[in-house]
Amino acid sequence: MTTIKKRRSFESGHFRKFLLSMDDSQELDAALYYAASRIQRSTGSIVMLYVIVPQEFQHWINVRQQQVDEETTKAKALFRLARRKLNQAGFEGVAVEEVILEGAKGEEIRKLIDEDEDIAILVLGAATDQTGPGPLVSSLAAGSAAGTFPIPITIVPGNLELEDIKALA
Repeated sequence: MTTIKKRRSFESGHFRKFLLSMDDSQELDAALYYAASRIQRSTGSIVMLYVIVPQEFQHWINVRQQQVDEETTKAKALFRLARRKLNQAGFEGVAVEEVILEGAKGEEIRKLIDEDEDIAILVLGAATDQTGPGPLVSSLAAGSAAGTFPIPITIVPGNLELEDIKALA
C-alpha cells in the first residue's frame, strides 16, 4: 500500500491548486469554468496538465521527436485557448500554471500530484455522449484506483453551462 503525501495547500507559504487534464474535449470547458469559479470564490490556482502519450510504434528517434514537437505545439495552443476562455468568462484574475509531461496519462497525473503537495483537487469533465463519462473519469474516478486516490476528484457534468457552473461552484 502506498502512503499518501500530506497536502500542504493551506499551510503558510503554500497555495491550493486545482488540477485539470487538458485535451480538446468539449467537457473540458465545464471543468475549467468550475475550477476557476471555485478559485474566484475562495483562493487557489489552476494547474493545466497536458500529457504527451508516446505512440507505440516508434522505431526511429526522429519520429518520436516529431510527435513530441507536434504535441507540445498542440498543448501550448490548448493553454492559450483555455486562458482566452477564462478571460472571456470573467476569470481573468485566476492564476494558471502550465505543465507538459510525457507518459501514460493516469500515471503522469499521479506523479504530478505526488510531486506537488499543493495540488488539492483533480477536476474532470464528464463526457455527455453515449460512450460513457470518458476514459479518464472511468479509470481514475471509477476504476480500481478510485478508493486509493490521494486527493478528491470532482467530476463536473460536461453539459453544464457557465451560468449553472457559477451558481454551483
